[in-house]
Amino acid sequence: MKKFISAKEAAALIKDNSTIMVGGFLSCGAPDKIIDELVKTDVKNLTMIANDTSTEHVDKGKLIEYGKVKKVITTHIGTNPITGKKMHDGELEVEFYPMGTLVEKIHAKGSGLGGVLTPTGIGTILEEGKKIVEIKGKKYIFEEPLGADFALIYGTKADKYGNVKFEGTTRNFNTSMATAADVVILQADEIVEAINPDEVVIPGIFIDYIVKREEN
Repeated sequence: MKKFISAKEAAALIKDNSTIMVGGFLSCGAPDKIIDELVKTDVKNLTMIANDTSTEHVDKGKLIEYGKVKKVITTHIGTNPITGKKMHDGELEVEFYPMGTLVEKIHAKGSGLGGVLTPTGIGTILEEGKKIVEIKGKKYIFEEPLGADFALIYGTKADKYGNVKFEGTTRNFNTSMATAADVVILQADEIVEAINPDEVVIPGIFIDYIVKREEN
């Protein structure tokens, strides 16, 4: 049996200076209720790893707007002008990666690998300060694994063992992030007794806490 907690209790686990992974492609598959509670806390100086910073006043975007995040590691910020303004004003550090590179860095951490080699970015500013490896005449950038203290992820349905099922495209970064953090907190729309093993996307062994999404 996994430990079921409220969104407020989940937010209280996160402390100043933590590194958090937050699932979702914009708002699709984002753990919005946990984020709403995190915004209400006094936590600060977070490093957030996410595909994006969502849009203004919405889920991940709120963490930027309310000054909870000091650094974001992401693939794009163009959908949230608040992120761009804070970056240009020097209030927020932003580290960019191509989407495939970011997810593979997370995969590497979750799989216990020493890193990944990618040709994406060779000949651009992305290779600056990075180790370049040449294999059979082709150059690759060596990227280190990327992990976090906490992963805040979403699942459509979870069972009491922590197994997770997804509908549609909501799995996005959630599945990779579940393997690459010290503590994984799942927000699920529905809790059931047991999920058919053929439908399990994230095995329960990766999940530490489960939050059932409740409507306000």
